[in-house]
Amino acid sequence: MTFAAKHAVLILSAFLASGLSYSQAEHVDQQDRQPNIVLILADDLGFSDTAPYGSEVDTPNISALADMGVQFTNYHTAATCAPSRAMLLTGVDSHRNGVPNIPETIPPEQKRFPHYQGTLDPKIDTVANILNSVGYHTYIAGKWHLGNAPEQLPSQRGFDRSFALGATGADNWEDRPYLPISDRAEWFADGKAAKLPEKFYSSEFLVDKTIEFIDSNAQDKKPFFAYIPFQAVHIPVQAPQEFIDKYDELYRDGWQALRETRQAKLKALGLIPNDSNMVRMSTMGHWDAQTEEQKRYQAKRMAVYAGMIDAMDFHIGRLITHLKSIGEFDNTVFIFTSDNGSEATGENNARDLYGRLVMKFLGYRNDYETLGLKGSMNVIGPSFASAAASPLAYYKFYAGEGGMRVPLIIAGKPLQRSEKTVSNSFSFVTDITPTIIDIAGAEFSSKSKELVSGRSLLPVVKGDIEHTYGPNDSIGYELGGNAALFRGDYKLVKVSGKIADDQWHLYNIVNDPGETVDLRATLPERYALMLNEYKQYAKDNNVLDMPAGYDHERQGIINGINTRLPNLRLYVSIIGGVLILFALITIVRARRRYK
Repeated sequence: MTFAAKHAVLILSAFLASGLSYSQAEHVDQQDRQPNIVLILADDLGFSDTAPYGSEVDTPNISALADMGVQFTNYHTAATCAPSRAMLLTGVDSHRNGVPNIPETIPPEQKRFPHYQGTLDPKIDTVANILNSVGYHTYIAGKWHLGNAPEQLPSQRGFDRSFALGATGADNWEDRPYLPISDRAEWFADGKAAKLPEKFYSSEFLVDKTIEFIDSNAQDKKPFFAYIPFQAVHIPVQAPQEFIDKYDELYRDGWQALRETRQAKLKALGLIPNDSNMVRMSTMGHWDAQTEEQKRYQAKRMAVYAGMIDAMDFHIGRLITHLKSIGEFDNTVFIFTSDNGSEATGENNARDLYGRLVMKFLGYRNDYETLGLKGSMNVIGPSFASAAASPLAYYKFYAGEGGMRVPLIIAGKPLQRSEKTVSNSFSFVTDITPTIIDIAGAEFSSKSKELVSGRSLLPVVKGDIEHTYGPNDSIGYELGGNAALFRGDYKLVKVSGKIADDQWHLYNIVNDPGETVDLRATLPERYALMLNEYKQYAKDNNVLDMPAGYDHERQGIINGINTRLPNLRLYVSIIGGVLILFALITIVRARRRYK
């Protein structure tokens, strides 16, 4: 007899002896237990990339979660991954938790400061620490990106079991880095360097690991917290052929048509105002200027992207099915979201000479026939990234809504929601940990409580209140020179970088989520108030100014070179010194010769 069968017999015998039926016994057993919590984090998923948010991509399992819970339409996160993850897991602002920017793009002028290291401060509790202390098993399978030193890994930050990727990203088909800044993909199993199996696809493997972790402790019936930070849809964008094939001809009308179609669907779903507009991104190319062969290739890039989302949803479905099979689904709360908006890395024309040379340097290929499969490198570029963020402006790295506003679904039978609900309550990434702590019935330690800036969303989820934040509450944000302050329905924002103007603008993001009408001149008092509040936020959180001319892409390349070749500057200095000395000797000899 299996353990599950023995367990069932024991429960049945005990409760029959007390006069209760089996169904009553099961109900009492569930009622007495804290709920399991599954936190699912997509990587670089745009606001409208899933079906509940207007996408054409087939995501039935994410849709099923939305149908049984609360779907947030005004949820914001940081515009890059590591700061988002640090805030997500602590509830503490990124300038206080040690991760104000991704470590790959922090300039050396800021690296001198202890709170600008890009690794999670060891003195700050994670949600896993807190849940572990109240009897939860805690698991992570997926991308960590908060520090690779032994003391910084998930195994030392409250997770009982872990299989984690320490790097910014990695290949989805094999054990290799996608960028030449390290020798290995930096996977760690329970705190030790690990290798991937020969048969590997990231979304499948991470769900397999999660199921393995859950089953390893199923016998003690303690609740679990499972954190699944997928690699989908971070570059390289890769997917199994059967998922790509589903979208083979779907994107032949191009990126602007897709952006408009998704905007219309979001309006029809009631997720954005019917009279709202959107801008045309300056980085979006003209589809009609593409040749037929280029259009075919571009459509394939997006088909792979859609296939990767579809595959992630499929494997989420496998986890749901497993939880049902072991009797844990009804006692599980699911939180689904993304770490930031869509990724616009790469050129619109990926097959020109420059693009092919880059692929050769990286050790990948990007031909049409094998795009998305093992050995291929795929990105969707800035044009389709704008469509993935529809109807919002900008994308990853930038403080526009397209970089910061992403899906958030909170669902599960323990929440006692009888029907789907859509909430336009403003919410921020620092709210996730307080929400999880609230769901679990746990409490922050006194030291954590002083640092946590987020608030629990559970009262909104349960329908007790409509809004987590009041009209006079303000939430500040800064990352890489991009800055924002949210207050009520309004957002003060400065978008910095080579595609932005680096000026402050004011928008009503409830009526105008596309950030099309600047209210700075028409609401000068609000503008002045919010600008002063942002300055206070920056002062209170020790936000450092960016060096003049800072560009995240250029800084990333420089940091990558320095990481890979730490002595490169020394070599260049020595060679330069030798050349200068040689030149001086030559000049002196020449002068002597002609005296």
